[in-house]
Amino acid sequence: ATSATRVCTHNAKNNYNTIGITGARAALKFDLNDNWTISPTLMGQQEEEHGSFAEDSRIGKRAVNHAYADSSLDRWFQAALTVEGKVGNFDLTYAYANLNRHVDEKSDYSDYSFWYDTLYGYGSYICAGVDAGGNCLPGSLINPSQHIVGHDDYRKQSHELRIASPKEDRLRFIGGVFAQSQSHDIMQDYVIDGFSPGLSNTGWPGSLWLTKQIRKDNDQALFGELSYDFTDKLTATVGGRYFRVDNSLKGYFGFSDDYPFGQGSSYGEASCGPPSTWVPFHGAPCQVFSKKVKENGSIGKVNLTYQINPDAMVYGTWSQGFRPGGINRRGTLPPYTSDFLTNYEFGWKTTWLDHRLSWNGAVFREDWKDFQFAILGANGLTEIKNAAQARINGFESEVNWAATYNLHLSGGFSYTDAKLTANYCGFTSLTGAPVTVCPPGTINPQLHDGDEDDTVPGPQAASGTRLPLTPKFKGNLTARYTFDVNDFDGYVQASAVHVGSRTSDLQVAGFDPIGGPQTHAPGTIKGNLPSYNTVDFAAGIKRNGWAVDVFLKNAFNTRGALTRFVQCQEAVCGNPDHIGGLPPDIYTVYTPPRSIGITFSQEF
Repeated sequence: ATSATRVCTHNAKNNYNTIGITGARAALKFDLNDNWTISPTLMGQQEEEHGSFAEDSRIGKRAVNHAYADSSLDRWFQAALTVEGKVGNFDLTYAYANLNRHVDEKSDYSDYSFWYDTLYGYGSYICAGVDAGGNCLPGSLINPSQHIVGHDDYRKQSHELRIASPKEDRLRFIGGVFAQSQSHDIMQDYVIDGFSPGLSNTGWPGSLWLTKQIRKDNDQALFGELSYDFTDKLTATVGGRYFRVDNSLKGYFGFSDDYPFGQGSSYGEASCGPPSTWVPFHGAPCQVFSKKVKENGSIGKVNLTYQINPDAMVYGTWSQGFRPGGINRRGTLPPYTSDFLTNYEFGWKTTWLDHRLSWNGAVFREDWKDFQFAILGANGLTEIKNAAQARINGFESEVNWAATYNLHLSGGFSYTDAKLTANYCGFTSLTGAPVTVCPPGTINPQLHDGDEDDTVPGPQAASGTRLPLTPKFKGNLTARYTFDVNDFDGYVQASAVHVGSRTSDLQVAGFDPIGGPQTHAPGTIKGNLPSYNTVDFAAGIKRNGWAVDVFLKNAFNTRGALTRFVQCQEAVCGNPDHIGGLPPDIYTVYTPPRSIGITFSQEF
């Protein structure tokens, strides 16, 4: 039964999701002499957004029903410097970049409140006044709808020094060092208007849940590549990269200790100790956790290239990729581990018909170990998980054809078969390693407290499950016709894109938020993303350095589904059983609607 009613204020508005972007960029190049140049660049941008670009399936096309306005102000500034020169016959390059970014955002989060109130009586704990025991006073229940006030500060600085031997040498090398430091100051305050100060996070009036954390990532690497021409046609390249990462996350997350759901928890104010001992963390009541992940290792690359003739080349590549692990924002969870990708590829680049036709393509296999992916966990917090193994087999090709002097045709397609090659059990070991053997009755060590919820009913996704958000087939086709009219150079162009169907979630077997069985799985609740096609048109004229271009994007107003999401765990906000006769709260982000524009440019 619903214990508190969501109050609706009628404030209907059309076309409320607007974006305004302003920015500037400047680049200079100083030739110090014949061998040395310095190239500084400055860039800055401000983007102001209002509204939501998702669609609520309950309401109608391109519509949502939110209790609070959504907005975002994203400002960033980047300075960069590149120094290039020669030391003897060797090319030396130094590159530096510094980025500062600030994002202020406000977003509606009423679905979370509504569904937890509807299903679990959440609203009975949301009130404006409490007694000495922390219980809501009679008649003090308020609208439990939430909205998020967020602020993110990003800092990134990188340095790279690279040296390369002469390109004309039979034996060539490139070597260098790289260092990067990043920080992310995270603040997300989940606010209920009128919420009792006695239930709010201390020092944050109206705050039901507070996240205040500092993330720091430091990366260093040594890299090198050696190429050798065995003949005029056969070239071999070997390369390697040694890396070291040091990532940390610390801070606060959770409820007030006076709020019933926060009492006795392992996070929030309940984990701060007696109030007299609290040491505030950047305005939050205390520091709940501090964790680090340190890793080092190496990856490699081998490539063979054979130039059959001036118009045809084939190559084979073995290469590796790496993505560092890190700490989940729910700091009580184990860290997620690094993932590695090993790629095997054979490809070709060819030209035909006196260079009027080119055909390039590649076949590949990628083995993905411990791959990272995100799920929406308890309390609406995103969690990064590791699945053990996946394999991606694919083929891609592109063709460019100058059919006539004026008509140019180009197209491409890719086929991708991406699947798990080991079970995804939905949890990791206490060290963060993926667990792949989990028949029904397996104990989840992260929940092992003697309850029936300690066991799982089997894998959430079995070996052979298709990876989400990856279409098996994608293709594109473009036709461009150029012409002259008096002193004008003109063109018309049409292009079409096809994107195949995709699954929305890796998890295809049902689990509830704490590990027990449930009827529905996230992937079945949100459903698959169907295939779609879009068509664009463009035309323009140019003369004496100035040009006018007009474009028509998504000409037939196709509604291609890009992704689907819910504001809290799928089994709750997704309401798969239509409890209370209510439809699910599932949001879909579609391709932008038909848009028409014109651009002017001038070359000096």
